[in-house]
Amino acid sequence: MRALNLDQLHAFADVVALGSFSAAAAKLNLSQPAISQQVRQLEERLGVKLIERVGKRAEPTAAGQALLSHIGGIDASIRSALDAVSSFADGPAGQVRIGTGATACIYFLPAILEKLQRAYPKLEIMVRTGNTSDIVRAIEDNQLDIGLVTMPCSGRSLSIMPVMTDPFVAIFAGDADVPDIIHPRDLETQPLVLYERGGLTRTLVDDWLRDAGVAGHSIMELGSVEAIKELVGAGIGATILPEMGARPGRTQFPVTTRPLNPPLSRELAIVMRRDKTLTPALREVRNSLIAAAQTRKSS
Repeated sequence: MRALNLDQLHAFADVVALGSFSAAAAKLNLSQPAISQQVRQLEERLGVKLIERVGKRAEPTAAGQALLSHIGGIDASIRSALDAVSSFADGPAGQVRIGTGATACIYFLPAILEKLQRAYPKLEIMVRTGNTSDIVRAIEDNQLDIGLVTMPCSGRSLSIMPVMTDPFVAIFAGDADVPDIIHPRDLETQPLVLYERGGLTRTLVDDWLRDAGVAGHSIMELGSVEAIKELVGAGIGATILPEMGARPGRTQFPVTTRPLNPPLSRELAIVMRRDKTLTPALREVRNSLIAAAQTRKSS
């Protein structure tokens, strides 16, 4: 069944309210034949007679009365829809809930969020950090709208788009005497300050050491990248972190970074539900994440 024509509904309502086709035509600045045609088309559409003439006045039939009782609600719903959409006229608006890991939250998201906030003041972004499994579960449960997580991840209901490769580096105190390239054996006797267990970042590091037959001597395990680097800079031990979180000049103590051999990296992906409605706000956030990832990849 085709949707009702709003102009026909309003023409019908005006004829009933004003009592004649000519009065409705004058109100709507149309000819009387045009109003008559709209009402006739509506009647043909519904298959019922809506107006009958009682004396000189146009009156609604029983079917017309039934239809009239719904026209106010139809108009109210349309106004509500238009009001909801009007807030988007000046750009994306509304809330978008992002989930990501702690490292990306500290070192990757801030610049993106600053640009989005400056460009779209009505856009409200909520950020939640956690392990990949926690973020993916929250997206599946529709508690988050979009995630930037470390691969691998999976889910039948998910759309997963790899966007960026983030290599790992070894980090030492600034005055440490270390080789230009770090092999697993170089860390065999080093005390290590590592990211806490349970996340894919720690699993990747453990596997890299284990594959070379190195157990690794972990003396501290923390959930804060910044805290790990501060302790390393103070000479407590060495660490292996994603390069994203190894930017110099952000710690109280100087640190030295070195590449790894064999190379170790993690793949970051944008994750959403396949059936997620892509609102203007969510589309802008997703596109901004992709653009920032591509910029970082090419730099």
